[in-house]
Amino acid sequence: MRIETNRLILRNIEETDVEDILRIRSNEEINRYILRNSPKTNYDALDFILTIKRNTQNNETVYLGISYKDQPNLIGTICLWNFSEDRKIAEVGYELLPDYHRQGIMSEALDAVLHFGFNELNLQEIIATTHQDNNSSKTLLLKYNFVLEQDKKDEDFPEGIIFSLKKDNNSQYIIKC
Repeated sequence: MRIETNRLILRNIEETDVEDILRIRSNEEINRYILRNSPKTNYDALDFILTIKRNTQNNETVYLGISYKDQPNLIGTICLWNFSEDRKIAEVGYELLPDYHRQGIMSEALDAVLHFGFNELNLQEIIATTHQDNNSSKTLLLKYNFVLEQDKKDEDFPEGIIFSLKKDNNSQYIIKC
């Protein structure tokens, strides 16, 4: 799978992306806001890539690496996962290396994935869980009209807050960028 935006390519990750995935998923600044076991070696990153490829083939996730059109290295990832049984709801997740923050990259990637989720997968709602102290992520979600679900909690992520965005049934999702 491949989605192109003005500046970016969002594409399936491959075994050749092992060093980029290791760099992204082991980054301390990113992991400050995410609960996960970070890869320590290329083998750990490769194991993660193979798991993602298997989950993608089984339609359990849409997991895309983010790169600039003129640079092959991945600078982040974005995914739709945790689909509801009826496949009407999914969760979006994303991460971006700190050197690329505040350049509109994740905004551009999120916009493309929202468009894909609502218009191609026919999702009715997309959920996002972010750390309560991750102000950049909260700002991004609010920019795209996500609504804080104050009554919802994630038992596995006590510091997390949940946002949701419902599809307007009167129209298709329109790209903002």
